[in-house]
Amino acid sequence: MALIAPRVTAGLPADDARNLARSLQDSDDITVFVDGTVHRLPDEARDAVVDLLARLSRGETVTVSSVEEMLTTSQAAELAGISHTYLRNMTDRGEIPVEYRGTHRRIRQAAIIAWLESQKKKQAAAAEDQAGESDADADS
Repeated sequence: MALIAPRVTAGLPADDARNLARSLQDSDDITVFVDGTVHRLPDEARDAVVDLLARLSRGETVTVSSVEEMLTTSQAAELAGISHTYLRNMTDRGEIPVEYRGTHRRIRQAAIIAWLESQKKKQAAAAEDQAGESDADADS
């Protein structure tokens, strides 16, 4: 699947950024009009639009691009925030499914996102266990 070239948008001028920041304050209701028709965005799309607008309101330059469904090990590692060597080792152990195109590994974006979610759950469970141990120690 081919990617559409990323679009880079410069940060907003200070006055526009302040006005946008003021509009976004304490609001997550984004109404989108397309050809005069109102569309309510699904939560994921709304969150992405709010994030984009918040970055622009801070005067940041933003890049908007799409992510390929099938990723190289380098792309998948970058998305996961880990080294590509660690990722390759995880694919070798079967922790993350991999497909081969010739000798090249390709990893589904959904597999990386699922792995990231599992890591968040593990971290939350570990934090909960640690909090439980702290409460038990305080009761002693």
